[in-house]
Amino acid sequence: MGFRFTGTDIPGVLLITPDIFEDERGLFMEAYKYSDFAANGIPEPFVQDNHSKSQKGVLRGLHYQLNH
Repeated sequence: MGFRFTGTDIPGVLLITPDIFEDERGLFMEAYKYSDFAANGIPEPFVQDNHSKSQKGVLRGLHYQLNH
């Protein structure tokens, strides 16, 4: 997953286009990811944001890890 950061004619303004993954169940995308934004000069302390859209009847799982 990732983003395309494109400069504009306005100094300091970037067009940020996320990768969107779609299939018959719906879609998934990262709306923000600190490491990608920081690498492109936007070091805001927001860690990550994801977005998904599912069709009716689709159940998505939530994933997590335990820190041992």
